[in-house]
Amino acid sequence: MKHIYKNLILILGFLPLALMAQKPEKGNLVVGIRYFNNNNTTHHLIFKTKSKVDGKFKNISDIKLAVYITSDATKANLLGTVTTNDVGDAVLLISPSAKNEWVKSPNQTFVAVSSPNQQFDEAKGELAITKAKLQIDTVEGKIVNAKLVALIDTTWTAIVEVEMQVGVKRLDGNLSVNETPTFTTDSIGGVTAEFKRDSLPGDTQGNLVLVASVIDNDVYGNLSAEMIVPWGLKLSHISNFDHRTLFARRGHSPIWLELLAYSIVVVVWGIIIFLLFQIREIKKLGAV
Repeated sequence: MKHIYKNLILILGFLPLALMAQKPEKGNLVVGIRYFNNNNTTHHLIFKTKSKVDGKFKNISDIKLAVYITSDATKANLLGTVTTNDVGDAVLLISPSAKNEWVKSPNQTFVAVSSPNQQFDEAKGELAITKAKLQIDTVEGKIVNAKLVALIDTTWTAIVEVEMQVGVKRLDGNLSVNETPTFTTDSIGGVTAEFKRDSLPGDTQGNLVLVASVIDNDVYGNLSAEMIVPWGLKLSHISNFDHRTLFARRGHSPIWLELLAYSIVVVVWGIIIFLLFQIREIKKLGAV
């Protein structure tokens, strides 16, 4: 009986240590990949790492990713490594050194593999795209034409029934050229949009940047093409740096404002000095 109690005490004594020694369960990391073709000149990838916490997806920062240009995740196919920022994002430019692998096929696969850490095991994200590009042009009467073509086998082929946006580049995004937010490519892979933003300010020459874009397409990714047109209002900036204005630098405020300020100062100090003289006179009368 004593041996039973002794063994029970030992088991109860080691139980907390055993529970503490158990490793915490790791979460499931999701790695998302988006592809961008900018004006048919530069290509880049954007990564997003997130995990479900308490039933909701939360962005995960400081995740190291190794990115490969094919599904064969070997060192020879490594595009580069990135680390996600505080909102779980990372960007990688597809460098010209990957050209040999890029031209092998009309389709391309990208793979991102995360490094395991204390919170997550290794995770993998994969994106397959068909190579495509946008073409943009204009005709008389401020008509914008855009065309989507994709590489099918070895031929650039027009793609139909794909949604596209045609807009004007602004500081906070692209503004549609007219009231129609999106357009769908026709039988020759093109869309036609009339420019109706005649009152938009451009640069000093009146130039605007037209942008045709395909956004988050499941097959082709994100594509954009740009073109400069002289359809805006000429924007001439007039500097008031050396002029007297209300918000000018020191010493260049309006004269009426300076007169008002100095007059207030003179009046206030005049009253104070007058009161001091009166106090002095009162003291003299009291001394008599």
